[in-house]
Amino acid sequence: MIYICIPAYNEAGTAGVLLWKIREVMSEFARDYAILLLDDASTDATAEAVAPYARVLPLTVVRHRERLGYGASLEELLRLALSKCTHPKRDVAVTMQADFSEDPALLPALVKTIEGGADLVIAVMAGGEGVPRTLAWLRRARRWLGRRLKIPAHISDPFSGYRAVRLVTVKRAYESAGGGPLVRHRGWVANLEWLARVAPLCRRIEEQSGALRRDRLQRPGRFRPWALFGDLVRLLARPPRPSRAVLPGPPSGMRVRPAVRAGDDGRRTERMKGSGRGRVRR
Repeated sequence: MIYICIPAYNEAGTAGVLLWKIREVMSEFARDYAILLLDDASTDATAEAVAPYARVLPLTVVRHRERLGYGASLEELLRLALSKCTHPKRDVAVTMQADFSEDPALLPALVKTIEGGADLVIAVMAGGEGVPRTLAWLRRARRWLGRRLKIPAHISDPFSGYRAVRLVTVKRAYESAGGGPLVRHRGWVANLEWLARVAPLCRRIEEQSGALRRDRLQRPGRFRPWALFGDLVRLLARPPRPSRAVLPGPPSGMRVRPAVRAGDDGRRTERMKGSGRGRVRR
């Protein structure tokens, strides 16, 4: 089962289109799936926009009475997916935005990579116009951030929220955290935070390349540099330290492969160059 987790806040202009596009993609992909959409106390017509799709899609909508932020929404969706799954070693959670800037057409490639043995697949969303300069700078600082947070240096976009993860890995992350939250921050840093929790528990991490379509946004951007820097400073002051005791069997090296371009069948179309295999010492 594939659980597509979508946090939403004031996305009336795109949430319905996104759900319809997911329906088209998944009807051709032929996998069992469920959509979990969390409406974080939207003040626009988001609830009305998604309501009709509950009649034609395997859609569960959760609504907050007051806004809790992106991080809390992501946390709740991951827990909801875990509570619904029956085969965590096989089931997959995919997280994506409701603003339609991340293309659902990439879903099959992400899931097939998990089916091929990866525990985590990150969609590397290529820039394009409209990407905030602060975020672009932080992406360039990913190696330094990775060293501080124990994230593999070969992950090229640790801020990307478009990801597929094997749910047993999320389960182990919660066990490692003693049942506590994986995400404590509200904004973009939440993606970095839960990656720092989950990545050390993955035996294999891969990437797929995609395009960030900010031209599809139907509302003003929400990137706030000072809020992001504040959250980042707090995260680096108290970085998460997952326990490795929850990993079954002897420890092994983690393989991180460079971004690939997803074709219709999800196969790699770029070959790794040189002899480096992206092995990270554990």
